Parts: sequence; C-alpha cells; structure tokens
Amino acid sequence: MTIANSTSRLNAVSAPRPPTDIRKAAIDPDFWYPVAKSTHLKRGKTLAVSFAGQPIVLVRPTSGAPFALEDRCAHRQVPLHVGQVSGTGIKCGYHGWTYDRDGNCTSVPYLDMCTLKPNCVRSYPCREAYGLVFVFPGTPDKASSVAFPELPSASDPAYKTRYLDRQVDCHWSFMHENLMDMNHQFLHRKLMGGVATIFLGGRKGDTWMEADYTFKRRSGKQPLGEKFMLGKRPDAAPEDRDLMTIRTEYPYQTLRFWTAGSKHPALDLWNVYIPIDKDQRRNHTYGLMMIRRPSTPGIINLLWPFIVWFTNGIFAEDRWICELEQAAFDNQGEDRNHEIFPAIRDLREVIVNNSRPLES
Repeated sequence: MTIANSTSRLNAVSAPRPPTDIRKAAIDPDFWYPVAKSTHLKRGKTLAVSFAGQPIVLVRPTSGAPFALEDRCAHRQVPLHVGQVSGTGIKCGYHGWTYDRDGNCTSVPYLDMCTLKPNCVRSYPCREAYGLVFVFPGTPDKASSVAFPELPSASDPAYKTRYLDRQVDCHWSFMHENLMDMNHQFLHRKLMGGVATIFLGGRKGDTWMEADYTFKRRSGKQPLGEKFMLGKRPDAAPEDRDLMTIRTEYPYQTLRFWTAGSKHPALDLWNVYIPIDKDQRRNHTYGLMMIRRPSTPGIINLLWPFIVWFTNGIFAEDRWICELEQAAFDNQGEDRNHEIFPAIRDLREVIVNNSRPLES
C-alpha cells in the first residue's frame, strides 16, 4: 500500500490530561468480553474465570451452547465450578442444588419443591465466537443492543490465526499504551535490531483513536520471525513504505500492517485486556493474531514455529516492561508519567472519558 500524506493529523499539543488518574479507571462492563478460549471449556465441564473481581463459572452442558453464572451457590455460597454438570444445568458440589442457564434453582434433592425466587444466582449473557467464550458482565438488558466484535479475518481462509492468552500483572490501560506507542522499539532491540519508527499522524473521536506508522531499519538484519510473518522488508522510498495502523476503539484494540503495495493486511491483530481483580491491577490479555498466508500452499505451517518464537519474545518483553510500570505506580501511589507523545495523550483521553471510577 502506497502511503499518501496524511490529511488528518493528531494535534502536536493535545488538550490537558483529564484530572482522573488513568490507572484508577475501571473498565466499562457494558461490552462483550472474552473470558476463556473455547478449547479450555470441555463438554460436560465447568471453568472458573473472573472479570474485575466478579467470580464467574462457565458451563458447557452435555448438549447446547455454553452459559455463564456467578460462581456461587445461593445456599452455602460455595463456588459452583466445583459442582457437576447435569444435562443442561449444573449441580452444586455440596448439596446437589441444581441451576439452569438462567440462574434459576430448579431442584433441591431433599425437598419436594424449590421455593427460591427466580434468578437466585446471577446469569451473564454468553456467546461463543472466533474460538473464544464471551460474556457481557454489565447490565444484562444492554447485551442485545451492544455491538458484538466483528473480526472478518478470523474466518477468512486466507489467514492463519494465533491465539493470545496470557496474564499480565498491570492495569489494563498500560497494555493499550504499550501497543499504541511504537516509539518503544528500543525495548525490542535484541530481537528487532535497530528500527526507526516514523509517526505519520492519526485521527480520533469520542470513543476511539488511531495512529499510523511506518518504519526504517537503521542497523542489524531483519529477524527471521518477522521476515516469515511479514515478508522481507526492503528500505523503500518514503512514498512507498509499509503502513501500520493501530486503533483503540474502546475497549478493544487492533493493529493492522500492510506491506508496501498490498491491498490486504499481512497482519491483522485484535486484542482486549480483561481486568481480573477488583482493583484492576492485573489483566488477562485475549487476542487473535491473524497472519496472511503466503502464496505457496502449506509453507506457513513450516514457518509457524519461527513466528511463534519471535512473537513470544516480543510479548515477553512487553509484559516485563508493563509490570515494571505498574510497580512504579504502586510505589508512587499515583500516575506521574510525563507523557509528551500526542497519540498517547489522546489515547488516555479516550480511555478516561469512556471508563468508570474505580470503586474504593
């Protein structure tokens, strides 16, 4: 893809940062969030997960689609995930109380009837797509009106998908900033060599912002993993370089990379960072990294181990540095970052303005 001059640029100086501390922002629960890989939830089994301190049990019944309930029995409050899947419901492992997918207690084995009120255990809207299990942890009535993520590359046979599934001990906002700010290539110098980042500008709205980049190699050779994933990257002229667009459309984040002259992205990445604990100091990153298959059939399977090795190295360095940022915040008790990059200043504004205050 040939890069034209950007007609819409991020302002050199953005508006002052809102007074709310971004590291104390709670993610808005009124969205669809993946909480598990489909392969981790076996037929007839349960799986314990968490969203921002809310314990949730995923249940895959012996027949039908999976469902999600709060992970407690209304009787003695023990977690339902230690129970037993029974038909289309789940039995508590303590006294055998049975719940359906809507959270109704349908049976108490030692009583003739169940007198509990309906929905005595909270149920969560639940959907399965792209090899992930999603829940809607916010107001249930909003689930049908909130757009479900659309990932066309995930079902496109022209792409091979790698799943990202890892815990990072930091506030989820650090993850957005880490991916958005391509100026941190110095962190990856051992894996990437000397790469110069060229910021091309960007665009923003109330709930989203995006930034464009291209790159130039200053020193070293192109890593094998990158070469296999994106192809050999020559040092093209400025008007015909590769293009990377990173977008945060709250609460999701995408990265697309077009090699020069191509119509389809060579890399199409979708990420979301799920807070685990109530203080939202830990997150579980779920993502789909979709890589366009080379023209030679089957060759991507041979190259895949190199791609996995290379991306694992990049992810490990990013996790390490983000956890160090969280440690600095914990020691200081507030966000003291002196951020000057316009893209990150605008990203922070989007995150803060669309999040909720963190409960004490």
